Amino acid sequence: MRFYDQSHKFYCGVDLHARSMYLCIRGEGGAVVLHQNFVADANTFLEAVAPFRDGLVVGCECMFAWYWVADLCAEHQIDFVLGHALYLKAIHGGKSKNDKLDADKLSALLRGGNFPIAYVYPKGLRETRDLLRRRSFFVRQRALLFAHIQNTNSQYNLPVFGKKLVYAANREELDVAKRFADPSVRLSIETDLALIDSFDERIAQLELYLERHAKVDDPNAFARLKSIPGVGKTLGLVLLYEIHDITRFPSAGSFLSYCRLVRCKHESAGKSKKGTASAKKIGNGHLRWAFGEAVCLWLRQSDRAKAWMKRREKKSGKAKAMGILAAKLARATYHLLRKKQVFDETKALGG
Repeated sequence: MRFYDQSHKFYCGVDLHARSMYLCIRGEGGAVVLHQNFVADANTFLEAVAPFRDGLVVGCECMFAWYWVADLCAEHQIDFVLGHALYLKAIHGGKSKNDKLDADKLSALLRGGNFPIAYVYPKGLRETRDLLRRRSFFVRQRALLFAHIQNTNSQYNLPVFGKKLVYAANREELDVAKRFADPSVRLSIETDLALIDSFDERIAQLELYLERHAKVDDPNAFARLKSIPGVGKTLGLVLLYEIHDITRFPSAGSFLSYCRLVRCKHESAGKSKKGTASAKKIGNGHLRWAFGEAVCLWLRQSDRAKAWMKRREKKSGKAKAMGILAAKLARATYHLLRKKQVFDETKALGG
């Protein structure tokens, strides 16, 4: 956990919502100089903070509407800090809770050096990253449609499909009218297939667009990431845009923690206990998925990785061995991007 500890003349806590924002501004001595609810509007925000612009820092919680505030502050040279939502327990743990109290607590945490910070992804690349995440959502929806077709086929105890339906040519050969006698079931399957065809077309367009942008935004890093065994176009894009700037991680350990690839201990009075469910959500789930997928593909290609996995599996079990290998791959990726080198399997596996 990192805290914002820089000194300013004024500290502004923003309890931000889609249509409203509650501002609380404190001076250096802690006195509240502004505490008021406003409409969530750029001009309104600038007018409200105008008397305190000299030495002002603005902090708000990381929720879905923070983009415009961060961009507005960057445009007008106002220091902006993004608060980590899961670490901001202080604003949720009080006896009473409302927008006024939340804004007050945010400004107090900001002034006291106890404001947990999250990464402010820069404008320009942020939009491409969000499009990539949207592409992943479409892929999952497409998979659900395939699952529904398979489940429907099993519901009526029909023969298994002879070919994989993920390929468009095999879907064209599927005789829906002959396989499904009931017109309602037939229409349901035909609708699924039509949506899958539409998803295929859109996903292909998105992938082409994203790959072109990656070759412009950071072609060298994209090429280095694709040198990792098992990392192709899609995983390379996820790693490139989810990591963004490797220098924001001071060490490989902090990068692994961000990727949810380390097991954090919870200790009290010398006793250890398992981490809470919320602790498992701290970090980037997209990177955790990407490295998990990359490890599976790496094991398909590499005899050296298979031999390492076989030895470790005897000692720790398959699940834990896969997690350790994913952590090794993430550590190698960190040094690959830091040192601007291609992937070295010998170093990744420890000799």
